[in-house]
Amino acid sequence: MSLYYNQKIKIEVNLRHFLLGLFFSYLFGGHQASAVETCSRVAIINYQEILVDSNASEKGEGLRYHLEKDPVAKQYLDSYQNNSAIRWPNALLGTAGTGLLLLGFFTTNSEDRQTYLISGAATVLVNFLVARTLEVANEVNLNRAVEEYNKRNLPKIYFNPDTTNPQGSASFPGFKIGAAMDWSF
Repeated sequence: MSLYYNQKIKIEVNLRHFLLGLFFSYLFGGHQASAVETCSRVAIINYQEILVDSNASEKGEGLRYHLEKDPVAKQYLDSYQNNSAIRWPNALLGTAGTGLLLLGFFTTNSEDRQTYLISGAATVLVNFLVARTLEVANEVNLNRAVEEYNKRNLPKIYFNPDTTNPQGSASFPGFKIGAAMDWSF
């Protein structure tokens, strides 16, 4: 009986160390790939590539000079930028979920540990899915801004965010999978 109990304790401790190491390697690991993807969206105006998102400003700011010429397009761009700002409820919910996960790693009671780990993981997962869904839904505003500008103005803006994905598309005709390509929090 004691041999089984000792092996169970070793497995729990090793699993805890593995998960904690995995968490910290993700937390402190390099995330250059996600930064490159965010900044690589381009639009073509007069045969020149214009960065849609720059590092120093809001998303979509690279198109503002052209979209300001049309009031409807400017309104969609402003809506896009307001909706892509940091949402504090998402940040708080993600922090609470991470805190529950960490509390689950460091508690000694096995019943409490399981409760904290499951509730923390569920909180982080739900927070991620809600934030990603809102982000994908907000892209419609940027596309509408470009469409409205192109209806009434020259030079035309050629912008298709679906074709700028070098890794292959995770979308099908009439159906998009929002969480399939970017797992950043």
